[in-house]
Amino acid sequence: MSLAKIYRPSKSAMQSGIPNSRKWILEYVSTGQRKTDPLMGWTSVNSTLGQVKLSFDTLEDAQAYAKKKGLVVSVSHVNETLFRPKSYTDNFTKKIR
Repeated sequence: MSLAKIYRPSKSAMQSGIPNSRKWILEYVSTGQRKTDPLMGWTSVNSTLGQVKLSFDTLEDAQAYAKKKGLVVSVSHVNETLFRPKSYTDNFTKKIR
């Protein structure tokens, strides 16, 4: 039985918007043995599932896929930031505290 995690990626520091952070990602957890190549020193794994990342529009779609494939899943939720629109004139109004 394979292990997987479902999460919503945070936006990168180079993004000002949120369009790529709305998708849910299902990523297999790598459980294979890591080996080092004696000649080149490269690290390899005997399972390639750790390289697979699937994206879904909703959490329910990702969970349905995991259930269909018989995966053991852990879901990590991220706190949503609230967008509060501001106007330019708010910079100059007197604020009472």
